[in-house]
Amino acid sequence: MDKLVAQYSRPQHQNESYSEQEQQDLTESLPPLSLKFSLPPVDNRASFLRAMTDDHSNPSCPIKLAHGTTTLAFRFQGGIIVCTDSRATAGNWIASQTVKKVIPVSRLSRGEDKPSNDPTPGLLGTMAGGAADCQYWLRYLSQQCTLHEIRHKRRITVAAASKILANLTYAYKGYGLSMGTMLCGVTPQEGPALYYIDSDGTRLPGNLFCVGSGQTFAYGVLDSNYRYDLSVEEALALGRRAILAAMHRDAYSGGFINLYHVKEEGWVHHGFDDMNPIFWKTKLEQGEFSNVTSEL
Repeated sequence: MDKLVAQYSRPQHQNESYSEQEQQDLTESLPPLSLKFSLPPVDNRASFLRAMTDDHSNPSCPIKLAHGTTTLAFRFQGGIIVCTDSRATAGNWIASQTVKKVIPVSRLSRGEDKPSNDPTPGLLGTMAGGAADCQYWLRYLSQQCTLHEIRHKRRITVAAASKILANLTYAYKGYGLSMGTMLCGVTPQEGPALYYIDSDGTRLPGNLFCVGSGQTFAYGVLDSNYRYDLSVEEALALGRRAILAAMHRDAYSGGFINLYHVKEEGWVHHGFDDMNPIFWKTKLEQGEFSNVTSEL
């Protein structure tokens, strides 16, 4: 059993991040929110918004929000792999096939003499749920992380950034937000760090997360092949293969495969590639997806 646990866990890092109290002190040092939103004049806003926008329980709802996705991230010895699809749906309609669901958070300055193809320092966030909610709050978090860099002259840790976002979403719990996001980065204090945060204020650290309507299909691939000592090439291939399984089976996932590798020096983008050529290459070369015939 110990050998199995060790296979799925990273070694304990020598210098862990801020303590829980230090993280809380950091978030409390931020200026108070002065955001004002127009709210429906009803007692239970979340129930009202759900009735107006939840097309699964009420297909005739008047407002169909853009949602539906598969996002995944996992830690390994070489950093963190982040992979998403690019489809956004509004009800049964495909609203977009080119949504960028990986959002840079705390994108630090490269310096004038640094080549543009070098890793970009900073953290990455993923978006699943309501597209507008995820984009708004991750951009707001990016602003707060940049202010932290200016004030303290150092990078913010992933733990502290995730704490800020969790506190923000908890403050607006019951307002009908729809968010399931992952924050990831590699820092000297933490090593590879990955957190899941949702619109209820949940904040969970972990080795591996999948979020979205296609998560069950992606988990099936990851659970069978994931281990902490993957090489970079194996990890990139696993992320691409897991998201491909979700895009093939989930009607609300599709479009392009967006793949990132996060290292201590920063993140590297490994392509925004159409899933169809990748699907057929995987089927014909590896003999997978046997339910699909290649004969016309």
